[in-house]
Amino acid sequence: MKARRVLLVVLLVAGFFELTQHWWAAGTVDALVSRLAPAAAESHLDAIAGPVGPMQLKVADAQPAYDAEEQNNIAVYKRVLPSVVNITSTQVQFDFFYGPVPQQGQGSGFILDKQGLILTNNHVVGEGGAQLEVQLYDKHKYKAQVLTVDKQHDLALLKINAPNLQPVELANSNNLQVGQKVFAIGNPFGLAGTMTRGIISAMRSVRGPNNSAIDNAIQTDAAINPGNSGGPLLNSRGQVIGINTLIASNNADQSAGVGFAIPINTARAALDDYAKYGHVRRPSLGIVSLEIGPDLAEQMGLQADYGVLIERAIPGGAADRAGLKGGTQRGYLGNTPVALGGDLIIAIDGQQITNAQDLSAAMNSHKSGDTVTVTVFRGRRKLDFKVILQEAGQQAVTV
Repeated sequence: MKARRVLLVVLLVAGFFELTQHWWAAGTVDALVSRLAPAAAESHLDAIAGPVGPMQLKVADAQPAYDAEEQNNIAVYKRVLPSVVNITSTQVQFDFFYGPVPQQGQGSGFILDKQGLILTNNHVVGEGGAQLEVQLYDKHKYKAQVLTVDKQHDLALLKINAPNLQPVELANSNNLQVGQKVFAIGNPFGLAGTMTRGIISAMRSVRGPNNSAIDNAIQTDAAINPGNSGGPLLNSRGQVIGINTLIASNNADQSAGVGFAIPINTARAALDDYAKYGHVRRPSLGIVSLEIGPDLAEQMGLQADYGVLIERAIPGGAADRAGLKGGTQRGYLGNTPVALGGDLIIAIDGQQITNAQDLSAAMNSHKSGDTVTVTVFRGRRKLDFKVILQEAGQQAVTV
């Protein structure tokens, strides 16, 4: 055993001597390493002479190949850019010193069909009387007409007369996942054709620019800035999943990494109404609600560990007329006051309502005037109510 150890040591020493004295000196090791290492990009030196002395710059001979992610980014941009428009709203306001003064605002939008329908935010087009101009990606400009607006969901449908339009492709926004990659294309600060990317950060209900509820809004960290409003939020295939509408900026005038988009299915339901009735008739239960999960349910002693709790039934609204009840006890979620003790919605027409996304989907599958069966827990009792859905615009606050 001892002799074997001595022999092993001798062999190691002899091998090291051979490597350093012969192979290394002959360049064999360098040649071997160069074969194993990735080849460096071909380049050359550019000599520049000038009054401050000569300079030599190392310049690549060719553009390196794009990786798969870069190729996808480029493909999405090239596919969707021709469908994104810049919208300028001009309205005359009276100034005490200067008299009538034109005031301009800018936003984005996207082409829905070859006949010139364009979808954007209601707050982009402004109040009635504003003159609207749409600029396409090729710099051609056209006057736009407002066909209809949905102030409750901050949507506006415009029309232009222009040739060779390229419409977007709409996705289904019902099954979006947190972590999914997204792109935003628009005109932030008037910089046309700007693309940013990020992920879906969350799905939550928020208050829109006119303080109305945006159910199941898509939260994203893709940079959204003033001028992006009305532009498309896209999935990795370049399909529209949402309409960029607002940012949580903490009183700053630029992105802080928290932006929100209206789900495209909400817009599709509004478009369906317009096609059938000539105006938007989105249905609503007429409630202020709170999404319930297992932890909250346990803390509140509820009979189900999921659902949507009615904080308030809007007086005269659909839920109020059907006999559904809001909360009467005051509580807090962190620093946010909430009303407790109201009915807990767990199903509509037999379909489970586990969160605000389910409630939004249920509303989008119906129209104003439809009668639905709403199943709730009121304390320990499980009850069914027949509710005639009302138009969202008929109720002061809707969810």
